[in-house]
Amino acid sequence: MKTGRPLHGGSERENSNARGVKKKVRRAVLAYSGGLDTSIIVPWLKQTYGCEVVCYCSDVGQGAELEGLEARARKSGASDVVVEDLRLPFVRDFCFPALRAGAVYEGAYLLGTSLARPLIAARQVACALEADADAVAHGCTGKGNDQVRFELAYLALAPQLTVIAPWREWDIVSREDALAYAERNGIPVPTKKGDLFSRDANLWHISHEGGPLEDPANEAPETLYKLTANPDRQPARPETVRIGFERGVPVALEGRKLGPVELVQELNAIAGRHGVGRADLVESRLIGMKSRGVYETPAGTVLHAALEDLCRLVLPHDLLRTRAELSTRMADLIYNGQWFSPLRLALQAFVEAALEHADGDVTVELFRGQARAVARTSPKTLHRPDLASFDMTGYDAGHAEGFIRLFGLPLATAARREAENGAKKDGPAKSATRRSSKAALRGEERSDALEARGGRRRSALRGARRSQDGGAERAARSSSPLKAAVGTGTALKAPSRKKTHVR
Repeated sequence: MKTGRPLHGGSERENSNARGVKKKVRRAVLAYSGGLDTSIIVPWLKQTYGCEVVCYCSDVGQGAELEGLEARARKSGASDVVVEDLRLPFVRDFCFPALRAGAVYEGAYLLGTSLARPLIAARQVACALEADADAVAHGCTGKGNDQVRFELAYLALAPQLTVIAPWREWDIVSREDALAYAERNGIPVPTKKGDLFSRDANLWHISHEGGPLEDPANEAPETLYKLTANPDRQPARPETVRIGFERGVPVALEGRKLGPVELVQELNAIAGRHGVGRADLVESRLIGMKSRGVYETPAGTVLHAALEDLCRLVLPHDLLRTRAELSTRMADLIYNGQWFSPLRLALQAFVEAALEHADGDVTVELFRGQARAVARTSPKTLHRPDLASFDMTGYDAGHAEGFIRLFGLPLATAARREAENGAKKDGPAKSATRRSSKAALRGEERSDALEARGGRRRSALRGARRSQDGGAERAARSSSPLKAAVGTGTALKAPSRKKTHVR
């Protein structure tokens, strides 16, 4: 195995120890993006492992980044380059399932990068098996989440392949080091010294990390954003867009049926010009540290707002609540690279059943960076105007009395228990008062029972209760639940009344 010349000034022995190489590699398939990291990995693999390098690149909607990619890969030393158009499976099989599950990581991140990684890794593995390679490589840093996402996919799909992670082996420690290495080796890279942001783009979003963003106190400059318009360029008036769903899957825009890729592309343009979809957050990485990322997800933000609104219209409360509870679990699984886990598959099966009736249209208003659902319709709505209106029609209000009594039964039971326990603790000094209080409660129970039966003695009993000794009434009012509500030792004063003098 060839080791090549040492990197970044370290000795050859030091670099060999840092690598801890255990296996010889004949042919490696590299997940190649054409960016800084993967561009310098091609010659590094050849120098360090003496292996043939095949560059695998997937088109998930990164656009202009793909221009000249094959030529750059071959110039850096790749023996072959494979480019696949994965835009449709990316949106249809990864983004939309996450959308239907309501998966949002830590309440803000719509998982654009996290969703792309398992698809890219799966196709990279397929390429490696087809090319008879014995290793796969990636350009993820040793501090990030992507290394976990790629390698969990490798383990799930082809555990026999050797995994090479240069950022855990070489002595390059920063993007400045990587730029210097590229310059020394004559490797063309798109990153310039004046722009040290690390970006990842696809149809669902674009992420920005690194450079001045590493300090959370630094505000992201407006020049950073690529998909969303700056405030001074946004329309002065709101705009609405109507999105059609079938079983929770977006299928139409303004009544026009569109495929997944076309729908997301159009919605990105519409929402992007209103500045919709920005998220600037410090998130919890899987490996235990906090990191700051700035994300732009225009279409995803609008679709998420629309579908959540539709679910509130068509899902019963318990199903809506359960989906919300499981959505955070799904977001964690996706963020942590566990897309191919049995649990993710099981949660996805729940989503399929839960959103069976999520059909309908939602109108979303876009304005000044906000997306707000303002109207919704569904042939499977659970909203009935005759039930929800203020008119007392379509509903027997008399049923509410029994419901309230049953719903409040635990409260009444707890109040009686507190009254009984209080009598034991207070001793003989207050026993008479407690007995009067319980007698009053029993009297109310008997009266309520008679009232429910419609007895003729109702008015007489009410008169009897009004004529009871005032002391018993005051004792009932001073029972422990009321004391607990205002705090122990708090004096309860009757509202003051001003005396009126008649002259």
